Amino acid sequence: MTDAPVALVVGAGDYIGAAIAKRFAAGGYTVCLGRRNADKLAPLVAEIEAMGATAHAYALDARSEDVVAEVFARIEAEVGPLEVVIFNVGGNVRFPILDTTSRVFRKVWEMSCFAGFFTGREAARYMVPRGRGSIFFTGASASLRGNSGYAAFSAGKAGLRALAQSMAKELGPKNIHVAHLVIDAGVDTAFVRDLWTKMGKDPDSLPPDTLMNPASVGEAYWTLHNQTRDAWTFEMDLRPYGESWS
Repeated sequence: MTDAPVALVVGAGDYIGAAIAKRFAAGGYTVCLGRRNADKLAPLVAEIEAMGATAHAYALDARSEDVVAEVFARIEAEVGPLEVVIFNVGGNVRFPILDTTSRVFRKVWEMSCFAGFFTGREAARYMVPRGRGSIFFTGASASLRGNSGYAAFSAGKAGLRALAQSMAKELGPKNIHVAHLVIDAGVDTAFVRDLWTKMGKDPDSLPPDTLMNPASVGEAYWTLHNQTRDAWTFEMDLRPYGESWS
């Protein structure tokens, strides 16, 4: 068991999830990392350990109620009490409505919303008896508005936002900080760069700070967690300085 505070990132991918984990590790936290393929977490674990911090990797399919419960129980028993739980699972795929099968819609909804319910509920089960903790959910532009070709993703992320709102109202009075972050921008990832390239544009030709640095997103989560409870933020909207608001 560690004496350091413990944070869990569910959906610890190579960019936003990794940046969040590294920021909390730099702040003195023992970091637990959940991803469907735990082998892909090895480079991130090594990077965090090179910082002088501690990281634990878990195979975690957040769509499985039993798996989520098992991972939480292992962390609480073997690592320490969770102070921060961050749900960062995506599901950002484009399907025109006529090509959106029931299987696609259900899978995207499970990733974007249902898994958030499992994560949030399990975090609350441990935090409420202790009377403290933070539960944060990663949203997207789709949390606020649907877009052409993104019916499934928009439905899932809008549902996640409503879940977060309900949890914030219920758990805030119990000293649990629940927040939802709208990442309303292109984040500097391989996926986004590939999209720009497919549109015939060179991502390296963009003005500086047009694409959001994942480290900047990680800093936002750190700031949220360290707010005083007399001025908790529920929803943080992140967008680059050059946003056209279109």
